[in-house]
Amino acid sequence: MKIRRAEEKDVERIHELLVQVCMVHHIGRPDLFQGNHNRKYTDGQLKEILLDDKRPVFVAVDEEDFVLGYAFCMFQQHLNDNILTDIKTLYIDDLCVDEKIRGQHIGKSLYEYVLQFAKEQGCYNVTLNVWYCNEAAMKFYEKCGLKTQKIGMETIL
Repeated sequence: MKIRRAEEKDVERIHELLVQVCMVHHIGRPDLFQGNHNRKYTDGQLKEILLDDKRPVFVAVDEEDFVLGYAFCMFQQHLNDNILTDIKTLYIDDLCVDEKIRGQHIGKSLYEYVLQFAKEQGCYNVTLNVWYCNEAAMKFYEKCGLKTQKIGMETIL
């Protein structure tokens, strides 16, 4: 397995994985997430993201360059904010491994690659959000050593 920056040739496979993520969220919160095999980005949006160095996307690929999983990231920094320090953060917007091959440490390898990339870029930390209904993802991130930073709460009216 190899991890590299995603390229335009990976778009179709990334979309397949984005559908899997959408369905996990739909099953957990059908009141918030549409089903119907929707995906987070259109082809055009995804192609733009892949060209944006402020939003790096990494893919884990097998020996035949077939995408096994991805990590969508984005740099965040609050310069001259009234209360926040100006630390540089790499935010993991989305991390997914094909549901058919989970448990082979592909996600852990992607996460460790992102950590190393963030260090090389001078980031203070790596952050992400995980939906409470996605218990498997929460356990995975805890096993990777992540700690709760903040909690979002709601009241449904």
